[in-house]
Amino acid sequence: MYNYANLTEKELLKLVIKERDGENIVEELLSKYETLPEVLIGATAEELSSIKGLGKSRILQLKAIDELAKRLYYVDFNKNKVRISSPRDIVDLLMVDMRYLKQEVFKVIFLDTKNNVIGIEEVFKGTLNSSIVHPREVFASALKKHCANIIVSHNHPSGDVSPSKEDINITIRLKEAGDILGIKLLDHVIIGDGRYKSLKESGVI
Repeated sequence: MYNYANLTEKELLKLVIKERDGENIVEELLSKYETLPEVLIGATAEELSSIKGLGKSRILQLKAIDELAKRLYYVDFNKNKVRISSPRDIVDLLMVDMRYLKQEVFKVIFLDTKNNVIGIEEVFKGTLNSSIVHPREVFASALKKHCANIIVSHNHPSGDVSPSKEDINITIRLKEAGDILGIKLLDHVIIGDGRYKSLKESGVI
């Protein structure tokens, strides 16, 4: 029986994918992606398929572990009310899930009247622009959930959290739409690798 706590990340990965003698899959994975989060969270299934010996079954195992890790991270969130009172609270909630992503992902946090989180939803994936991020998609779920306020967030895979002109335009459009619908947009937080930018703190909202 293994003492799992004493195993290295490399040894644990070898167990997960059942690496056989003569294979160097894990060595190549960690050489290409450097850290465990980048392997499990940052790498897409398509990228992983370029690793020799890492077939569909093994990729599914890695992606399943990624999803299990996320669900474990959100256990407390699902059981207890999480109240948002500052951008830092938003970052604490989303950083682990979003900092290693190689593609831009746009998420909406739904809040009640006391700014307790009642849900988080991924709305878009891909480079953001005003033709893709439309208020009707963002607020459709908000109306269904009968939430009072929302916060939106997306990641910059480059790590640079400076807002683009498009980021600012999207934020203004969502704020205006929310004002009409009676659902206030409290913030738009851009997440990078360990860094963030609040557009509320920046004066955009």
